[in-house]
Parts: sequence; structure tokens; C-alpha cells
Amino acid sequence: MFHHVKDSIEAHLTIVFTALAVSREVQARTGHAIRHVIRKLRPLRSATIAINGARQTFPPAIGSDQSDILDKILARNR
Repeated sequence: MFHHVKDSIEAHLTIVFTALAVSREVQARTGHAIRHVIRKLRPLRSATIAINGARQTFPPAIGSDQSDILDKILARNR
């Protein structure tokens, strides 16, 4: 039984440290606090609607501030 608990704890810590590493990298690339980045990017949503077998996907409207943040995050070279 205890090996399941240990595995769960190790898995949780792996996820937590990965999230920390990703957030630090986002902060380094954008120059903004992770809180700012999340607030700016949270409104971005897309939608897919299916009516009578036809599917239509609507991409989010990305503003210039959001585009700048996304460009910095996705930049290949820093």
C-alpha cells in the first residue's frame, strides 16, 4: 500500500517542479510576472460548433499585447 502513496507523492512533486520550471521560463522569455502573463492570455478561447454534421472552428481574437507575449514565449532563440 505504501508504495502507491510514495509513487503518488513523487508524481505530484514532479508535476509541481515542472510547472515551476515552465513558469520561470515564461517569466524569463517575456520579462513579465507569471501572474501578468496568465491575466493577459486567459481570455483567449476558441470554439468548435457542429451543426448537422458540419463543423466550424472559430479561433480567438488575439490582440497586440497577447501576440507579443505569445511571440516571446514561442521564440526559438533567446
